[in-house]
Amino acid sequence: MVRRVEVSGAGGVRLAAWDFTDQHKPHDGSAPPEAREVPRPAVLMLHGLTGRAAHWAPTARALAARYRPVALDQRGHGRSAKPDGPYTREAYIADVLAAIEQLGLAPVVLVGHSMGALTAWQLAARHPELVRALVICDMRASALGEASQREWEQWFASWPLPFTALADVRRWFGADDPTLERPRPARGAFYTEVMEERSGGWWPQFSFRHMLDSREPWMRDAHWDELAQVCCPTLVVRGWDGELGRAEAQEMVRVLPHGSYAEIADAGHLVPWDQPDAWQHTLEEFLAGTVR
Repeated sequence: MVRRVEVSGAGGVRLAAWDFTDQHKPHDGSAPPEAREVPRPAVLMLHGLTGRAAHWAPTARALAARYRPVALDQRGHGRSAKPDGPYTREAYIADVLAAIEQLGLAPVVLVGHSMGALTAWQLAARHPELVRALVICDMRASALGEASQREWEQWFASWPLPFTALADVRRWFGADDPTLERPRPARGAFYTEVMEERSGGWWPQFSFRHMLDSREPWMRDAHWDELAQVCCPTLVVRGWDGELGRAEAQEMVRVLPHGSYAEIADAGHLVPWDQPDAWQHTLEEFLAGTVR
């Protein structure tokens, strides 16, 4: 059973979290001994830019028997509030810190994809006492440069909005998008989940401006120093055709005090959705070896 929980993020921003734990038994002394359950290790999953917590549902359900999987809609995404700002690194980190504290997740395993991975390792570097392990999925530590931001602006401008139907969303993002080198059905399904019907068609749930503001720090700043400060066991995962290259991924593992590395074949940037079985195996193998 999935349960929605409200969290108050930085500046009072309303955030939606989703707890996928199989059972929600009381963990305090108010329950009789036979009804109590030893608290399971918590796993907090953080989506990437333009994503949402619901994308983690297959991963979360697979983990629910042994762990307490929780996914967070980060500010500007999904069912969380979409304020005018700020969309800074500090705001995203403070939001996740609030979720960990208010939901009683510490010490938590952080699993982040893309932007969510950056937030996860920055929080782990700043608050090591709260994080027991970390998974970084297809996120670079290097600055991307101004050209990357312009490319995203142009890409957003190319979206044929509004889409007439969800089938059009699935087809455009999975096959017709001119930035694609080959069809990626999982990508089409991914973007179908972040659309909502309004104003004569289907539109993204997020603001393009908020997304560009969110990725501004990746354009100008590298994040190697904070990566080196992460002291918990950390797995760096990349897809063969993802945005994180092999050389940079291996350098990230070298910089990490307790880093390990995994590649997933036939996966692009959306690793957990391109190859869900391989992703799940890789994740659970890491958790089994690090979370006691």
